Amino acid sequence: MAEKTEDETVTGTTTATAVEPDAQTAERPGEAAAGPEDTAAEEHAEPAGAPSGTGQGAVAVVSAALGLVSLTGGWPGTVAAARETLVGQLRTAADASVATQIKEVYGDAWNTTALWGGLFALVALITGVVVLVRPAFGAPGRTAQAPWTRSVAWAGVTLGVIGLLLAVLTYTGVLLGLPAAS
Repeated sequence: MAEKTEDETVTGTTTATAVEPDAQTAERPGEAAAGPEDTAAEEHAEPAGAPSGTGQGAVAVVSAALGLVSLTGGWPGTVAAARETLVGQLRTAADASVATQIKEVYGDAWNTTALWGGLFALVALITGVVVLVRPAFGAPGRTAQAPWTRSVAWAGVTLGVIGLLLAVLTYTGVLLGLPAAS
């Protein structure tokens, strides 16, 4: 046997709704009853306004990309090295010694390439570290990151450290130094 309940509408009129005794909730006209699928989805849904972690994931990818650029070289480093080569050619006199010519034409360009690689590596390293420590400064109830975000951030940090090490070794001449003029 169905019971009758009365609901008051916004306009102040009363509508009658039939409710079955074994039904959990009463349906209003135009609304569907919540099924088990809907309640399961609501349990796993993030609250409105909660961050999804997409930004942290994007920054982690940027960190890894910058680390890769630090190892392979980038457009700014190539242009700066070409500029240093041109400046070295213009400043070097035709009667300068071979050692001076090598240093001015090739050495400065080599150091410029190393500096740009080191700059990209440093930015990759800092960006990756920021992503990794970000949960510590977030909302108290939301400290977990997606596993892939942490993995990509660690890749950015690792590539940044390797790129920074190679840049320092290249700049100081320990790795692939300029040839000695005889």
